[in-house]
Amino acid sequence: MADRTQTLIQQAEQDLLHTYNRYQIVLDRGEGVHLYDVEGKEYLDFVAGIAVFALGYHYPGYDEALKAQIDKILHTSNYYYNEPAIRAAHLLKEASQMDRVFFTNSGAEAVEGALKAALKYAYTTRGKNDYEVIAMEHSFHGRTYGALSVTGNAHYREAFGTMPCNVRFAELNNLESVLALVDEKTAAVIVEPVQGEGGLIPATEEFLWGLRNLTRERGIALIFDEVQCGMGRTGYMYAWQKYGIRPDIMATAKALGCGVPVGAFLLTEECAKYSLVAGDHGTTYGGNPFACAAVAKVLELYKENDICGHVQEVAPYLTEKLQALADKYDCISEHRGTGLMQGLVFDRPVAPIIAEAMKKGLILINAGANILRFVPPLVIEKEDIDRMAEILEPVIAGLPS
Repeated sequence: MADRTQTLIQQAEQDLLHTYNRYQIVLDRGEGVHLYDVEGKEYLDFVAGIAVFALGYHYPGYDEALKAQIDKILHTSNYYYNEPAIRAAHLLKEASQMDRVFFTNSGAEAVEGALKAALKYAYTTRGKNDYEVIAMEHSFHGRTYGALSVTGNAHYREAFGTMPCNVRFAELNNLESVLALVDEKTAAVIVEPVQGEGGLIPATEEFLWGLRNLTRERGIALIFDEVQCGMGRTGYMYAWQKYGIRPDIMATAKALGCGVPVGAFLLTEECAKYSLVAGDHGTTYGGNPFACAAVAKVLELYKENDICGHVQEVAPYLTEKLQALADKYDCISEHRGTGLMQGLVFDRPVAPIIAEAMKKGLILINAGANILRFVPPLVIEKEDIDRMAEILEPVIAGLPS
């Protein structure tokens, strides 16, 4: 390890709370779909900051919009209107086909707000406040306290005692398991249309329609968490749009700001009518001019450059390459996912694969101990996918049998 890298890592380990097991590189800059560390080494990026940098690094027009906003104002507070937030909300409504927008600072905050909105909807329409939420096993909605309560992995929750939200867990793509839990206390059902951390598993159209019909019949709020699978990653602006199954409430973040920390939760007009009002929810930084300038520009660039269309064009090629690896190597038991959100399931932990690929200039991450996750910038081209496969295949071929 070079001296500068080692010095920086040692300083970080002395000062930062150790809540991450970080890879032993220090990233310095990006360009296109490549990253560079402080020693100048180049990496092909198939992580995109965990599905954040959808436009890659320094996409034309993005930096300029942020620099222009810096020269105006960064923050005003929500006691006042600001033009970037107004424009961003309008563009996000248009892209999401939802009706009301609340900007947050992160995906976890968006989920927190979505849960509060659902519980307030139940309180307003049905009275009482001792409601429950149904979430999915193996789901991931965030690590803040409320978002953690609906995250379907007991390991993440066990150290933190009683959760603030009464939650029961059903099985993804098993409507009967949801029906078995629904009762008069059910305020909401929350689901990722494509599970990310849970293993790159898409919800089926049949399951999502089943949830939509069930929740509509019972007066229950349906929440879609599109923090990772939204913003074009499946080839649709939001994954539910493929089937036309609009939720009552939706959470979005990650690529919404393409690097600027920002999220949002959105409601239909009907849900908003009976949900949060002045004083029910708030944020100091959410919706500030700088973050919203990023959101507005990202949404403009998506539309101008047909980013979703590009995903639909290149994603089948990624599917082809990953399926070829799965067919060729016995250590790969399954290929999963959709769009530019795919995974390879191995018969062993993938940490050594990630480490070796990184040495060779390819950045990957896992989803669980034994799944390689592929969430590259949405602007990748077929030649980038070829290069990824050229680096990865020798690593897989060299694994012990």
